[in-house]
Amino acid sequence: MPLYNRIDRRLLKKYMQESHEERVTLSFYRYVYIPEPQSLRDELYLVWEHFGVMGRVYIATEGINGQISVPKEHYDEFKAELYARETFNNMRLNIAVEAQAKSFFKLKIQVKYKIVADGLSDDTFDASKCGTHLNAAAFNEMADRTDTVMVDMRNHYESEVGHFKGAILPDVDTFRESLPLIKDMLQAHRDKNILLYCTGGIRCEKASAYFKHEGFEKVYQLEGGIIKYAQDAHTGFGK
Repeated sequence: MPLYNRIDRRLLKKYMQESHEERVTLSFYRYVYIPEPQSLRDELYLVWEHFGVMGRVYIATEGINGQISVPKEHYDEFKAELYARETFNNMRLNIAVEAQAKSFFKLKIQVKYKIVADGLSDDTFDASKCGTHLNAAAFNEMADRTDTVMVDMRNHYESEVGHFKGAILPDVDTFRESLPLIKDMLQAHRDKNILLYCTGGIRCEKASAYFKHEGFEKVYQLEGGIIKYAQDAHTGFGK
């Protein structure tokens, strides 16, 4: 049985555009040690294809990163099966505020060297040892402190669209460029709180672990990124 799609993508796209099926669009990631990425990849493909999942997923020894859509009628089953796996139990699932369910028309799961290209080659670096997660309210409180340095971990063209006031905005095109540059920029602030934010959280997860690995002790990150922050803004940050 082939563990990949063999139907012409044009037919798949046409089918999706004509479909009236309700779907849930979501993204997720987790840095966790996966000893056999290929075996997990094949196993997930079989299960998720059965549920009608579509989208793009990367799996590596360092973790998983995906953006997918799931038929609404199978979402609860999908979530229960996912959380039944110890590796992914209670992994954050970021539901899209404005679902774009027709963005995906096939399931593609790939084994990669890294789930996010970072340019790091230090074997002693552990991406799972990340900084402290802060919800929206705690993030706002930390950002207002005079002993805090806030850093936008996104690319320059993303931060130009909008960013938090007072944040350091690295002039970079890629995430891999940002890590050594920001490390140098933060050398004069080692005694301060380092507060990171990005779009969905995955770049901050890697960056916070990297800065801790480099000796920065007080490293924090916006939980769920700006996506989750925007969702919390609609509910008054949980108040």
